[in-house]
Formats: sequence, structure tokens, C-alpha cells
Amino acid sequence: MRNHRKAPFFALALALVAPLAAQSKKPAPRTADGHPDLNGYWKGMRDTKPVGNIAKDLPGLKLPLTPDGEAAWKHNVTATIDPESLCILGGIPRHNASGLPFMVLQTPKYISFLYFYSYYRLIPVDGRKHLEDPDPSFFGDEIGRWDGDTLVIDSTSFKDEKVWADENGSPHSDALHVVERWTRPDADHLHVETLIEDPKFYTHPFTYSRTWEAGAPTDRLAEYACSENNKDQEHLGFGPGPIRPDGTRGYLDPAPLPPLPGK
Repeated sequence: MRNHRKAPFFALALALVAPLAAQSKKPAPRTADGHPDLNGYWKGMRDTKPVGNIAKDLPGLKLPLTPDGEAAWKHNVTATIDPESLCILGGIPRHNASGLPFMVLQTPKYISFLYFYSYYRLIPVDGRKHLEDPDPSFFGDEIGRWDGDTLVIDSTSFKDEKVWADENGSPHSDALHVVERWTRPDADHLHVETLIEDPKFYTHPFTYSRTWEAGAPTDRLAEYACSENNKDQEHLGFGPGPIRPDGTRGYLDPAPLPPLPGK
């Protein structure tokens, strides 16, 4: 009987706490032109698993590869060195899957993403169209627009050599088309839904989504100098290395670190 008397009290307490929790989230700030303010330092969240893998949201972490895509994947993991380790730009969709932080600098006509490796994306949001004959690039020919409170970035014309679509060596071809939908649901979070289309390498389009959390107002990216400089490749080896069952790069049982001197 005693537990039955307490049940209504707990139910009432939960009913009161839930609205308070919802109210604790501060709304996203806005810029002078009324759009959500995406500016700031953004870092990954621990619940993004597996990080670095564009198959994160697919059943069994299995990409819908075509036969050509399967061949490209095998080539990447057996005959190529991680492009970022050779100081080659990672591009997208790889950066949307990365575990590294980034910064956003937003103006009325351009939005820039600054990445840990000291390179950047510069997306116009001034109403322009795709170039008629753009040079292929690692981030593609990018144009942005606002769809209500959502920043939509449409990218085409990608390089198809020395590129990995994520940290695990997943491939993409020159037919890649990426559409990103960026939102700031509250002051502390930034979210993206990334649509990946590549009819040469994937049997159907698929999406990759994730959320970042805001860093401190004083956080900023430090200078980073790539040390490989495209010269010292022999020790790196082909492919991404071992992939754990959870879809992330790394060893299941890494060797313990040696003891510190004097210990």
C-alpha cells in the first residue's frame, strides 16, 4: 500500500520536471538578417558512433556499393594511403563524419567552415547557381541557400582521385552529389543531414546525420602544419588499417604504452 500512495507523487514530479528540462535549452541565436547564427566552435559528441564512417546510419554499417564501387573500395583499402595523412584535403562527405572540431564563420553572403588541418570551405549564399564547367575539387562546386531556418549546401563536381569519402576508405566517384541540411536546434547544438548520391559507386542515395555541441566562446582552432608533406610515405601502409566491429578505425587490443622513464 505504501508504494501505491507514492506513485501519484512520482508521476506528478515527472510531469513537472519534463517541461523544466525542455525550457533549460536556450534558443539558437540569430544574425541581423534573421537567419540562425551558426558561428562558433563545434566539437563532436560522444554518442556519435561510429565516428568517421559514412555508413553510420545504415543497417549493419553496410554501404550500398555497386560492382564498380566495390572495386573502388578494395582499391582504396589495399593500394592507397590515407589522403589526409599525405596532406591532401579530406573534402566532403568525409569532414561531416570526422571526429575533429571545426569553426563556422558566417556572413550574409558567405559561410565558411574552418577545419583542424588548416583548410576551409567557402560557400556562397547569395543566390548564385552552379558553375557551367567547374574544375573538379575536393569539396566540389558548392552553393548554399536558406530554406527557412535550414542552411542547404548543394555540392557537385568532385575530384575522383586521391579521395576517401570517410576515414575508413569508403569511395566516391566524380558523379558524387552531396546535399547538406544544417540546422541549429538550440544554442548548444549544430546538426547536419547529409544526402549522398553517387550512381557510379552506390546503388541508391543514403544519408548520414550527426550533431555537434558548442565549445566555449573562447575556443578556436590552433595552427596545424602537416608533417608528411607528401614525402615520407613508406611507413604508413595502404588502407585505413584495421576496422573494429563497431565500424571505427583501430585495434581491438592495442599494445600497452611503455612505462614512463623512472617509473
